[in-house]
Amino acid sequence: MSARLRRIPPPLPRPDRALAALLLLGFSAGLPLPLTGFTLRQWFAEAGVPLGEIGLTALIGLAYTFKFVWAPVLDHARPPLAALGRRRGWLAPVQIALALAIAALAFTDPAGDARATVLVAVAIAFLSATQDIAIDAFRIESLPPSRQGLGLAAYVWGYRIALLAASPGAFTIAEYAGWRVAFLSLAALMGVGLATTLFVARELRARAIPAPAGWGARLRLAVVDPFRDMLTRPGWPLILGFVALFKLGEALAGVMTAPFYRALGFSRLDVAAVSGVFGLAATLAGVTLGGVLVAGIGVGRALIATGLMQMLSNLMYVALAEAGRSVPMLWLQVAVENTTDGLADAAFVAYLSGLTSTAFTATQYALLSSLAAVPLRTLGASSGYLAEALGWTPFFLLTTAAALPGMALMLVLLRRFPPRENGETA
Repeated sequence: MSARLRRIPPPLPRPDRALAALLLLGFSAGLPLPLTGFTLRQWFAEAGVPLGEIGLTALIGLAYTFKFVWAPVLDHARPPLAALGRRRGWLAPVQIALALAIAALAFTDPAGDARATVLVAVAIAFLSATQDIAIDAFRIESLPPSRQGLGLAAYVWGYRIALLAASPGAFTIAEYAGWRVAFLSLAALMGVGLATTLFVARELRARAIPAPAGWGARLRLAVVDPFRDMLTRPGWPLILGFVALFKLGEALAGVMTAPFYRALGFSRLDVAAVSGVFGLAATLAGVTLGGVLVAGIGVGRALIATGLMQMLSNLMYVALAEAGRSVPMLWLQVAVENTTDGLADAAFVAYLSGLTSTAFTATQYALLSSLAAVPLRTLGASSGYLAEALGWTPFFLLTTAAALPGMALMLVLLRRFPPRENGETA
């Protein structure tokens, strides 16, 4: 037999198991979120719940802000299913509980007893935030720093697809079969996350931390040591200041996006067309490119490049304000804004992931992500008053300038304390 006949074609490349797991776990993380927010409020509105009470449902999401409080439990307590490992041992039971809670939501009636519906939604938010803690820790421990951007891209793809399933997907099912069938369908979809945890996800870098004797020593290890480890690092005031301010300009602008579009005269259909699938595609493209950028040039350089693009993208609001009701300019503004936000998110989360110690991954990442969110929720609340007082063009110029303190801290921080690269660990 000739050499040509004996030649065997090269095998097809095997899919990346770690990225596949993060894609599917991202879906599991995103699925419950609208059930404590947008989808829940739509259901309440259709049930005739007063607007004031609907507004109070925003408090349901406080679990996501304060998840760092119970994150030490997931770092140091024995998982309910310890045989699965440090992270999967928590993920599996939490995902089962989430599926049951979503199914329970289907059997409540906001028109008859809104309080019962809210209580179930609070349980969903708590379980969802707990799942986030475990998934974030798994993501950080499963990939080296150089691949954190790619891991985030896979996670966000799954997360965004889940948001589509739990919002417009749930609305479509409810239109034809009712809300009960819609929620039961979403409960069944939690099986995607559970199957991933049991059969796809693999813990690569997690290591067990021996528990010291005595409750005082255990409490110190679980609660005090993670914070002390963070606050005794060189440059920790710069780190915390940067984390708090990096997204400030984006937050101020983002809160006012909907009323800004309305003030310019864009219809609901105009906004829906550009912010739906197109806006999602732009965000996913940005996150994917950001992951590639982090892998190619490193976390520090990617953070500088994407942070600058994120800041300058706010000028697209200024261009739209000056153009008025221009549909082509609206599409361009959304394309630039969503793509640059995705790019910056990939680099920023890769940087936050690199700050965590593998001994305290869940606690420290929950702390950092909460710190990044809390100032945005508080300072972002003032954006309406600022826009009203200044007018649209000066306001969006201000949001661009609001990114400068975070950028300045970032440059000082990266110069004095460059992030770990190329597989370095804490």
